Amino acid sequence: MMDTVAELGYTDFSQAPKKNVHEAPFERNCSVGRTIAIIGDTWTFMILRECYFGIKRFSQFQDILKIPRTTLSTRLQMLTEEGILQKVPYNTSTTRFEYRFTQQGLGLYSVMISLISFGDKWLSDANPLPVKLFHRNCGQVLKAIVACSQCRREVKGQDVSYRNGPGSGWSPMDPERVKSRHSHFFKSTESVRPSSVARTLSIIGDRWSFMVVREAFFGVRRFDELQTALGISPNILANRLSKFIQNGILIKIPYQDTPPRYEYKLTNMGRDLFGPFIAMLEWGDQWLSNNLPPLLLTHKVCRNDFRPCVICSHCGEAIIPQQVRYEMSYPNPVNASSN
Repeated sequence: MMDTVAELGYTDFSQAPKKNVHEAPFERNCSVGRTIAIIGDTWTFMILRECYFGIKRFSQFQDILKIPRTTLSTRLQMLTEEGILQKVPYNTSTTRFEYRFTQQGLGLYSVMISLISFGDKWLSDANPLPVKLFHRNCGQVLKAIVACSQCRREVKGQDVSYRNGPGSGWSPMDPERVKSRHSHFFKSTESVRPSSVARTLSIIGDRWSFMVVREAFFGVRRFDELQTALGISPNILANRLSKFIQNGILIKIPYQDTPPRYEYKLTNMGRDLFGPFIAMLEWGDQWLSNNLPPLLLTHKVCRNDFRPCVICSHCGEAIIPQQVRYEMSYPNPVNASSN
């Protein structure tokens, strides 16, 4: 995978447009980046998680997540404006609303399920899973895999090659996206509603972390190359790399002794983030690319171009929210049908 990426120019940063000192940095067109720009902070992901558990009302979100009222209001408004949620009145005699998924929002379920699968595998610490999922289609305990749309086999990072799509290129970065957004609420939400999503997001739950992982899959391994590719400040990059090493996502390997220089490579655990990565890419291609995907994927195993799909490992059917049943290993903090 890495050689193919390099050959196609993904690590040739001379292709990026030059900018004046007062201009915003440029970023590579990428459906993962566009997806993360919308849902790329931990509060947003956790609100979406609660929506999939059946939570719909403002007070319920607050009770479960212990989220500041202003923060919750801002995130719900953003998700509504982006077309992921819609506000629906639930009492005609009042102005009270509940939040329900649009088709676009339901499409994010594949991303959520792939994050759950990663957390179940790597972050359970041999404890019982906080939430057990069952696939109604086949009646089996659900194990979700990200598969090739052509051959329906599970897709691994080393089995995928890339080439530029019709939407490839570089665009100015939104100044708001340059800011570091990092949430520090993991312990409080874990104590109320334990979740493999929360555990996964405690490691990668902000935009910069996702983008560093993206570049690692593109074969970008060195500090200066990562900084150039992302337009990220050195202190934020150093923080994310250090955190990834501490949590087992990356390993640090010297490639030069004098002065000391290092490369950052994905571990087996880090490579397993490929599923969530291409699930985000697929959602961004479908909803945010105007039918001009920046990147085209080829599955080396079947030699076909493909679109990632999240399927049940037992029956091979696509996973949709209505076909998943949950069993929680702890008392449900809120009855989803309550006011």
